[in-house]
Formats: sequence, C-alpha cells, structure tokens
Amino acid sequence: MSSPLLLGCIADDFTGATDLANNLVRAGMRAVQTIGVPQTPVDDVDAVVIALKSRTIPAAHAVTQSLAAMRWLQERGCRHFYFKVCSTFDSTPAGNIGPVAEALADALGADFSCVTPAFPENGRTIYQGHLFVGDVLLSDSGMRQHPLTPMTDANLVRVMQAQCRSSRVGLVPHEVVARGSEAIRERIAVLRSKGFRFGIVDAIGNQDLMALGRAVADAPLMVAGSGLAIALPTNHGLAPSSDAARLPGAEGASAVVSGSCSAATQEQVRQFTGLGLPSFAIDPLRVAAGEDVAAQALRWAGEHLGDQPLLVYSTAAPDAVRAVQQSVGGTRAGEMIEQTLAAITAGLVRLGVRRLVVAGGETSGAAVQALGVRQLRIGAQIDPGVPWCFANAGACEGAGVHLALKSGNFGTRDFFIKAFDLLK
Repeated sequence: MSSPLLLGCIADDFTGATDLANNLVRAGMRAVQTIGVPQTPVDDVDAVVIALKSRTIPAAHAVTQSLAAMRWLQERGCRHFYFKVCSTFDSTPAGNIGPVAEALADALGADFSCVTPAFPENGRTIYQGHLFVGDVLLSDSGMRQHPLTPMTDANLVRVMQAQCRSSRVGLVPHEVVARGSEAIRERIAVLRSKGFRFGIVDAIGNQDLMALGRAVADAPLMVAGSGLAIALPTNHGLAPSSDAARLPGAEGASAVVSGSCSAATQEQVRQFTGLGLPSFAIDPLRVAAGEDVAAQALRWAGEHLGDQPLLVYSTAAPDAVRAVQQSVGGTRAGEMIEQTLAAITAGLVRLGVRRLVVAGGETSGAAVQALGVRQLRIGAQIDPGVPWCFANAGACEGAGVHLALKSGNFGTRDFFIKAFDLLK
C-alpha cells in the first residue's frame, strides 16, 4: 500500500499543470503529472498533478472533470487540494474558475479558500486585488486581446465574483500579507465570519507566497497559479533536491510546435526565424479551405530534420487571428488549428523527433493527447514555470520523448534555442 498523497492538484490546462509540477519539484516534492485522471497506478510520489483540458470548455463539463479528478485523489488518501488556474486568470465572465472552485469547495466542505494566481518570478503580481503582468495591469497587457479568454478587467475580486453562483469574494490586502502568516489567518477568520467564501490574496514577492503557504497549511482547498507551490513542500518538512529533477539522457532530432498567439510567443517565433533556422508557417485559411496542411508540413519537416531544431507555427498577430475568426468562427478556427498542430506533433515523433517544445496551453493539450501520453516525469527548469519533462508512453513508447510544454505567456525571447541548449 502506497503512502497517502501529501497534495492533490487539479490543473485546468496541460502547460499550467507542468508549471505547477515544476515548482513543486524545485521545492523538494516528488511530483508526477498525469494527463487526465490516471488509469494506471501512480506510486512513490508526494504529489500528483492531474492535467485537464478544461480551461475553455463549457463550465458544466469543467466541473464534472474536476470533481472526477478530486475523487481519484481522495481515493489515494489526499486531504489537501490545489486547483491550479492560469497566472493571468484566463477566464471569461461566464468562465470556469468560479464554478469549478465552488464545486470543489462544496465537495470538500471547505467554507473558505484563498485565491491567488500570483507568480512574482514570472512578473505576475497582485496588489489591492488587481493583477499586474510585469508593470502593467492585466487589462492593459497583451491578454486583453487573447482570442479565447480576453482579459479586460484586472480586478480579480470583481472577475471571480462575476463567475460565482452564490459565494461572496473578498480581499486579503498586501498590508495584511506583509505582516505574515498569522495576520493572514486572522484576516481569513474575519472574512469567513462575514460570510465570504473566497479571498483574493495580494502577493508582490516570493516572501508573500511563503507567508500565505504557512497560513493555508491545513486548508482543504487552495485556488492558485503555480507560484504558491513554492511554499507548500516546506509545510511537510521537504527541502529542494536536485535528484527530484533527474531525467534520462536526450537523443534524437529537435523541433518546436507553436500555436500560441501571445506577445511572448510571437517574440520567440521572431527570434527563431530571425536566426535563419528552418521554419514552416501554418496558414489557417488554407486549413479552413480543407487543404491537408499537416501532410504538407510533415513533408517539409522530413526534408529539414537534422542537427538544428526546426519550427512549425501558427503563431500570428491579433489582427491576423481576428481575420481568421471572422472568416470561419472563433471556436471553429481554434479547433482546426489545434487538430492540425496535434497531427503534426505526432508525425514529427514518427519522423524521429525526440526533443520537442510545444508552445501554448491549448496546443500542448492537443499535442499530448495526440501522442497518447498519460504521465510525465518533471525535470530541470528552462525558464520560470517551464521545465523539461520525459514521456515514455503511447506514440513515445520505446525511445521516449523529452517535452517542454510552454504556456504562451512564459519564457524569454530566446526560449526555443535555450531549451535545446539546456538538454545538451
């Protein structure tokens, strides 16, 4: 009989799950990421991160999937749960964060839960309940033009409240957080006594997350980005260890598949193509016209695979994305591109790619599903929030594949090159 899990995590997309598992491993917790609710045993770990592709699906479906993941974790003896959301709180007013958080709280009997997508190491901070991306408000950042979850309001108390069916949402301001974990607990008690069920927690530095981590050590449910994960292993007497991030050696060809249209990924694509490295741009209108663009891209890749990494991308500027959405419809456009990039990803692995970077949460979800991956071992960090992982299942079985699943907003301008240099 395996030991009970110290922490059970439910993530609303695949890159976010990897991001969370990365921070847990960095802080000394043995963690495995699974793709969907596990179908096979997961042993000898402290935490399991169940990755769902639930961020942009209908809220009722997201609730059903999240509760199924919670029940699996409960069956493994877990008593502390972490609902992982995006560090830019990606969710429309009718979105999924509020409904899923309420459903999990109901099922767990949690009368109050802290909510904080803060990740200062990646420039995501919260002050007076307002989320900042770098030095600008979320609503003034590139996320304002996100094709699926445009974020036009930086006030997370207001955003979360709009999504909740019956729960009240309050604030744990920075003046409280700065006084430490006991002050946070006192503020939580006050909010709870006034009928609040959730509290957005300010955090502008790692010290704030560490204080919050101590304050919620016994909480049944936390709703957070991946930043809070750095503070949780110490609650269980764990400390950072390099052994937790060791992966098998990397072999084979290298490739990048990019579907994110975020400003950060656009810069990364420009940097890669500017170096003159092999690149193939996906034209969404040709996909919409019924052309087999995946087959075209794979023929091109077969001619260019070698010592240098290659890039296949649909990344585009917001005006180009809007043009495609107006032509074929927003949801349909996203689905077509995801399916095309997923087919390309599986084809690249068949061609011998064993080192693969996938950029974009939705793209990563579709790619991992196309590969039939069920579990990921978490390795060394490339940039904050993005580690190398190793998969040996489905289409990856045999040689195995090293994967880096990158959230669209994450990574430095030279991320694509840096990632492969790290594996060397």
